[in-house]
Amino acid sequence: MSRPVAGIICCTRTVGVENAQAVMNRYVAHAMRYADAAALLVPSMPELMTAAEVAPRLDGLMLTGSPSNLDPTYYGPAVDDAPGPFDPARDAMTRDLIKAMLDLGKPVFGVCRGFQEINVAFGGSLRRDMAEASELMAHHAPDEVGFNEMFDHVHPVRLTPGGVLARAFGAEETSVNSVHYQGVDRLGDGLAIEAQAPDGVVEAVSGQVNGAPVLAVQWHPEWRTDANPQSQTFFQIFGRALRGAPLVA
Repeated sequence: MSRPVAGIICCTRTVGVENAQAVMNRYVAHAMRYADAAALLVPSMPELMTAAEVAPRLDGLMLTGSPSNLDPTYYGPAVDDAPGPFDPARDAMTRDLIKAMLDLGKPVFGVCRGFQEINVAFGGSLRRDMAEASELMAHHAPDEVGFNEMFDHVHPVRLTPGGVLARAFGAEETSVNSVHYQGVDRLGDGLAIEAQAPDGVVEAVSGQVNGAPVLAVQWHPEWRTDANPQSQTFFQIFGRALRGAPLVA
């Protein structure tokens, strides 16, 4: 039997002096390996193709993390000092893809920026101060640390009892890497909280539209997945969703 096909969104990145459609291998490889799925990269080029013509050809959608931030005009008034970088083509493509997939009853999963895109698509908003230390914690490592050390910035999260992740992980709490400058301000309509940080920041959400599951995490399960059974489980849940199976066996 053929495997399901996961669509994985691309970002607009600069390679040398040219623009390119790109996604880091760690997202693609771990989605394919642990979801046991084939994958197609979806260009963020809304001026050349529509989400409606792509969605019917996919069994599910994975929205990856990215160095870019969502443009604030997607969830509130324009802000002159909003921190970039921005990727307007991805903003437009993911907005339309989320709707197109859910209209067809197909699953949508998200990681980091993808988590934020899903919250905004459901009518939520974002805050942009997550790297600042609150009374309890900062959600991003100091800017001066190296790339690998950035992912060593971890904190605990409390899993919602009876939620998808709590049941799949068989735990009430877990530890996650924290690499985000933006986060949930107002939770999107119809989304349920799956995990929260000690300072109350929402770290994972779930939902269902037209029978299609939605699941997204603010952390990075694609980072060193082979050494983290719970990260593997996240992608295994995606594989079950691609096949129309219950998310938790």
